[in-house]
Amino acid sequence: MIKTIKIIPGGQTLATMPDGKKIFFWGALPNETIKSFDITKKKSHYLEAIAREIVSPSPYRISPKDDCFLSTSPWQNMDYEFELKTKQSLVVEMFREHQINISTPSIYTDKKEFFYRNKMEYALYWNHETKKIELAFHQRSSHYKIPIKSSSIERPELFQAATKIIKELNDNHEEARKYQSLLLRCNQKGEVSGGLYENKKPHPVFNNLTDTILGHTYSYSPNGFFQINLPVYEMALKEIKKHINTDEVLDLYAGVGTIGLSVASTRHLVSVECDKHAFSELEKNCKMGLSEEIQSHDEDERAGPVTTGAGDALRGKSPFAILTRSEDALNFIQPNQTVILDPPRAGCDQKLINRLNDKKPTMIIYLSCNPITQARDVKMLLENYQIKEIKTYNFFPRTPHIENLLILERKN
Repeated sequence: MIKTIKIIPGGQTLATMPDGKKIFFWGALPNETIKSFDITKKKSHYLEAIAREIVSPSPYRISPKDDCFLSTSPWQNMDYEFELKTKQSLVVEMFREHQINISTPSIYTDKKEFFYRNKMEYALYWNHETKKIELAFHQRSSHYKIPIKSSSIERPELFQAATKIIKELNDNHEEARKYQSLLLRCNQKGEVSGGLYENKKPHPVFNNLTDTILGHTYSYSPNGFFQINLPVYEMALKEIKKHINTDEVLDLYAGVGTIGLSVASTRHLVSVECDKHAFSELEKNCKMGLSEEIQSHDEDERAGPVTTGAGDALRGKSPFAILTRSEDALNFIQPNQTVILDPPRAGCDQKLINRLNDKKPTMIIYLSCNPITQARDVKMLLENYQIKEIKTYNFFPRTPHIENLLILERKN
């Protein structure tokens, strides 16, 4: 028998083995007694496992909606209010680990626990008995596939489209081993795009989708980056917009432009992106819905790529999209700006943190999908900045993922 202790950043539940070794469980909640479990990883100082038999369940434990929940949304087994409180506590803990003491942040949700994901990637499973392909997910901490008959984490349009594609494959007597996966995405209207990835073949280019966020229409590729949960994303964007009080706005890690264009289209906005595929969408989105006055300018004055220097962008018409190398992106940071950061899970590069501390822009707005690296980065900025606002958003219900928003104000 093993007694669990607490949920840790990352989403697993911590316990201690009789020999003192730490063990991290999926499928367990705090203060439960685990009778049996499957070990999925053995390291010299810790183990990872999946709880199988629980003899004293937590009062916050509920029955998961999906049989495959550990693969897609491993927090389906807990009460939703407990999930929200756990995420709030984890944010406080992650900041405390970097010697930053914060009050428990408010957490925001649209209260929609299921059927929210607008993108899903399915595995294909070959049933040797029926000689047919079935939809599947990969078993957590394993390469094995779990065939599925239903899934409630994604929007229903996606599962319906996936089921239809699998039927067509079976009608044509295809085999699962031919395919890597099935990727599908839908917009808020329920229109679906995407398709099959074949093994040993380049990924196909799928038809773009469009969505409207805070009045601005965006075009994006199904297999590129775009937010998974748009209703809650809009809640975060409205909060960001409230804090922009400078005429100059710099959107770093701009992606396809959904933050900058949604919250600062009336300001002098410069959006910087280093990935050429994301930039092609960013450039298109900068031009979509622009006023006739802006569209009437010559091509070199409209939103688009520049290869010269920061001065061109900072003097150019707004919105202005920049495709540049990551090391050159730092040249666009100026003292009189609001700088928007939305980096990948790894957080900000040290050179970027150094440049922000050097140039000291008026405001830094930092949206993060990983509060651990966000806290690390913020720790290095607190010499010149103070935390004005911190808010947490439940972009990914029934999963351990946390989205966290910080508003950093330059000290006088």
